[in-house]
Amino acid sequence: QTQSLRVAEPVRAAVAVRSRTQVMPCDDEAVGSPDKNGAVDRDGAGKDADAAPTRHIFGPFALCMARLLRIITIASVDKAVFVEDAMGAKAAKEKRRTELFSLLQQQENDIASLAKALNFTQISIKANQSEQQALTLEGQRIAAEIMQQREALAAQMRSAYVAGNNDLTKMLFNQEVAGELERMLTYYQYFYAQRKSNIDHFQNLIASLAENQAQLEVKQTKLKTLAARQSQQSAALAAEQLERQALLNELTAAIKDDEAKLNQLKEDEERLLAAIAKAKAALKRQNDDVILAGLSNLRGQLLVPASGQLKRLFGQRRQGQLRWKGIIFNGNTGEPIKSIHTGKVLYAGWLRGFGLVLVIDHGAGYMSVYGHNQALLKEPGDIVQRGETIALMGQSGGQNRPNLYFELRKKGIPVNPTAWLDL
Repeated sequence: QTQSLRVAEPVRAAVAVRSRTQVMPCDDEAVGSPDKNGAVDRDGAGKDADAAPTRHIFGPFALCMARLLRIITIASVDKAVFVEDAMGAKAAKEKRRTELFSLLQQQENDIASLAKALNFTQISIKANQSEQQALTLEGQRIAAEIMQQREALAAQMRSAYVAGNNDLTKMLFNQEVAGELERMLTYYQYFYAQRKSNIDHFQNLIASLAENQAQLEVKQTKLKTLAARQSQQSAALAAEQLERQALLNELTAAIKDDEAKLNQLKEDEERLLAAIAKAKAALKRQNDDVILAGLSNLRGQLLVPASGQLKRLFGQRRQGQLRWKGIIFNGNTGEPIKSIHTGKVLYAGWLRGFGLVLVIDHGAGYMSVYGHNQALLKEPGDIVQRGETIALMGQSGGQNRPNLYFELRKKGIPVNPTAWLDL
């Protein structure tokens, strides 16, 4: 049938030309051909004037059909070549798109590694600064206590000087004051014991202050190292993001028609469902004792996963007949993404269209999906609590600005997240 259609189109074209001109494309050749002197034998009586009448009758028709069949053959071949070229071009475009998505995945995974390392460095810097602050306060307390001890020792020395007339040696040889001697001996024992204790404490304070200052110097040196590392990581991250933007521009140009976009979105969702199914099967084999109660009693009480501008897209037309199955929070790169409720990480990885995505199983068929992240901070199998930071906001998956794509599913079917979140 396809071959018939390929032949029929050139035939119709030839017939259309015949109807407009009323001249067969081979009329000149059919009636006669010029001899060596340039004369045309219109009666068909050239070299073979005695030929049978059938040659004069069927000759022109046969030549016309031969010419027409040749035109049809050429047109059919040209069309076949055109179709083949078009299919080849489409296959080449699809191959290039696949290559671009693969490069995008690698690029965004590299960015995620850098962002994760940078986030750890920033946390270390904050911890270091807190430790320095605590050490500084402790040093100030020790210094103040040293001053108190110094004043106390000075007061004791003054007291001993004032009591110089009651020298212990004189009292030992003075038998007239035997009763007072016993009292003074007890006093001196207490006095010297207390003074020794104060001196020991004073010396310990001096040692503690020295140790405190040494620790503070170590923390300050480490902070400088962390700051330098942070600067290097930030520069590397910025360079990776520039390369990603160039790749993203090429990818956007490669997917510019509506049909390609629609097909891509359908394929992306199929990949997500396949990844979830595979992850669920893998986690079932672990046979852990974690019990998850689901979310059925928490409608309208779930934690909002991210700060920023909320776009209520659920149910709206996205492309063709395809509709949005989630919502978007527009925010800033690196902002924390939090778990809406207690659950178990089902999937954590890169998926086309979703970028770095994390799926949490809350039990009883409820799952939450967090996409477009810059970095994932949890691994499959991890137990997360409500409000725990699980990822950092980004623009992976080919996004032009940082955001969180959030879905909530019940037994695999998307439900409107805004009806479940505590907005």
